Amino acid sequence: MDFQEKSHYDFNDLINIVRILRAPGGCPWDMAQTHKSIRSNFIEETYEAIEAIDTDDPELLREELGDVLLQVAMHAEMENEENRFDINDVVNDVCKKLVVRHPHVFGDVNAENPEQALKSWDNAKMKTKSQKSQTEAMLSVSRSLPSLMRSTKLQQKAAKVGFDWESVDGALDKLFEECGELKAAIENNDPENQREELGDVLFAAVNVSRFLGIDSEHALYDACDKFTSRFSKVEKLAAERGINMESASLSELDSLWDEVKHTN
Repeated sequence: MDFQEKSHYDFNDLINIVRILRAPGGCPWDMAQTHKSIRSNFIEETYEAIEAIDTDDPELLREELGDVLLQVAMHAEMENEENRFDINDVVNDVCKKLVVRHPHVFGDVNAENPEQALKSWDNAKMKTKSQKSQTEAMLSVSRSLPSLMRSTKLQQKAAKVGFDWESVDGALDKLFEECGELKAAIENNDPENQREELGDVLFAAVNVSRFLGIDSEHALYDACDKFTSRFSKVEKLAAERGINMESASLSELDSLWDEVKHTN
């Protein structure tokens, strides 16, 4: 096999190594993979890179970005094997996209602040994708996105044509209205309507977060961490007081929770 170890590798070396791993005589595991078989790996590596960003760990971020890049190289090589496209086509396409969607940098459009730059990007994107309506732009939002993120993007696109509340008050009133409809669906013992109304509650909550300038995905992320931390303290407190959580009443556990909450 034509390969020699080096003290320093570059991008081309990565592509070559992936090609060797996938070629006859390479790694049996790598050779067996398909786009779908490593789909979850791509998602996992992306979230691990996000965790490195959230924890402000540059060394970990460097490693995780490499893992994400490996996923890109693997998928590109799979297509290269089918003679459809290779990594150079991927790079070419993204470079073209960057130039076309930055007319305020590479063209004659003026943008003096981030908001104007984003508007310029969106206008160029709709033009290149031949989108003539905001509905078409909304349909282009990936259905594979986490639902909170997808909700935010859809609401932002609707807001671009004025379909939006004037302030957070309207969004908050809508959230309360949806909560009432969910309560009614529960009282009516209607499982199908309960699912629908719960979805409306979550969508309305995302709208509130958008008005407040809060990333709903990150807010829920923090809420999960807070719940885990408080539950851990409740569990520890119960053990110290000889309380069996499995047999304790809800009021006993709720009392421990409130105690932890007010001392946290």
